[in-house]
Amino acid sequence: MSKGLGGMGNHIMRLALLLVLGVACVRATLLAAQDTKKFSYVDLQTKANAKLTGSFGSGFLNLAKLPQGELTFQEVKFKISEGLIQLGRQSPPLKEPRPDKVEGIPVKSRLAKLHLLHATVGGGLKPSQFAEDGTMIAEYKVHYEDGTTQAIPVVYGKDLRDFFNHDDFKPVERAKLAWKDNEPPLRLYLCAWENPHPAKIIRSIDFVKTGDTSCAPFCVAITLEQK
Repeated sequence: MSKGLGGMGNHIMRLALLLVLGVACVRATLLAAQDTKKFSYVDLQTKANAKLTGSFGSGFLNLAKLPQGELTFQEVKFKISEGLIQLGRQSPPLKEPRPDKVEGIPVKSRLAKLHLLHATVGGGLKPSQFAEDGTMIAEYKVHYEDGTTQAIPVVYGKDLRDFFNHDDFKPVERAKLAWKDNEPPLRLYLCAWENPHPAKIIRSIDFVKTGDTSCAPFCVAITLEQK
């Protein structure tokens, strides 16, 4: 009889263990689902004025090797499409003219963070032909539904560098290296901005060049992160 009770006890313990494992699996599945839902994407294609396979200033460098589709860089998901937004510069002029600003990139969402996948194109292939660290070259202007705005400065050496790796992957202060290629040496940066007003709906974003530098910044993708 004691053996029967012992066998029943073991059976109950096995059932309890299976129940715990089942709950853990369900919880893991729910957490995974939450992770996939916290990111959403801004559609840049209606405002895109350049292509991954197109000309980036010098005429022979582009982002043709960057895969398209949903990709994860530094634990942030992005949706990479064929089109991107590039701003212009006065000197030296780009092979294909670009505007100084692109307005009204649609968002229409609340968010906790904004993740920007971007870089810039310099005026040549020598370090002296690029902007100095600390130079503000552009800004993202956030428009809330209530009419207020918030500026996100884009500073060379802090938020991005040139997409051509002329400085042997010199670090940046506020951003992270998101993607790189070795032949030719190219790179993109991920810059995160924490929204000071997460309860407000963001209507749209403008991408605006600032100052007169040899930089022609471009944005490949924008991801929204909700809490």
